[in-house]
Amino acid sequence: MLLCSSSAAIRRISVSWLIMANNSNFKSHRLSRSDDAALALESSTKSPRTMSTHSSLKDAFSSYADHLNALNEKRERIVKASRDVTMNSKKVIFQVHRISKANREEVLEKAEKDLAAVRDQHISRLVKELQGTDFWKLRRAYSPGVQEYVEAATFFKFCQTGTLLNLDEINASLLSLSDPSLEPLQINLLDYLLGLADLTGELMRLAIGRISDGEVEYSERICQFVRDIYRELTLLVPLMDDGSDMKTKMDTMLQSVVKIENACFSVRVRGSEYIPLLGSSDPSSFLVGVSDGEL
Repeated sequence: MLLCSSSAAIRRISVSWLIMANNSNFKSHRLSRSDDAALALESSTKSPRTMSTHSSLKDAFSSYADHLNALNEKRERIVKASRDVTMNSKKVIFQVHRISKANREEVLEKAEKDLAAVRDQHISRLVKELQGTDFWKLRRAYSPGVQEYVEAATFFKFCQTGTLLNLDEINASLLSLSDPSLEPLQINLLDYLLGLADLTGELMRLAIGRISDGEVEYSERICQFVRDIYRELTLLVPLMDDGSDMKTKMDTMLQSVVKIENACFSVRVRGSEYIPLLGSSDPSSFLVGVSDGEL
């Protein structure tokens, strides 16, 4: 009797296990079918999204390429305009160097017209290209031309009035070239100072030339003017963040100061050794009326 009941219990347990196994197989089969359907649905939905993403990336990089190409073309135009500004500004400087007592007004009048032509014909091209853009982004492209223009403008101003043309005056002269609705092109302080450093070299050449023509007092005024510029910049340059170019030009500026000082000193102390000026009867000669003891 006990054996029969045990066998019945075992059969019931076996049947229960079979039912559970069949149910689990059915559920797993149903889950696998549902998983396959979900994967198929997911793959069907991902495919067009992947194509759309690829297309959007391609369009984005195409727009980046167009922007970079346009920027490079603008940079090339700016470099060309900067070279033209540099070349024509040098012509203004050469024109001013022709100055003498006899032709001062004529030379300065011609130089003023040439400087206005540089501003109206060539600086205006830079203004047109740089309006409404980040000036610092393309600064390296146009900085050499702007520095040369500052050098020419300040050199002309000194020879005309004996004073320094400041940055506000230069920028004010450029306002008429800009569209009032856009941000105007303004020469930044760094380019102005770099151009001012180059000015001292031209003033050194002018001073040496004026000494050879007997205008020693004028050369001494130039010497004092260059000294003042060098002294003020000596205090400023150590405080500049990006002053590598300026520090290099400071060494050249010091050489210019020393050359002017030596030339003026030699004429004052050893003027009698300047043979071409000895015995000159020209009333404009600086040696007329000066005794040998004063020399």
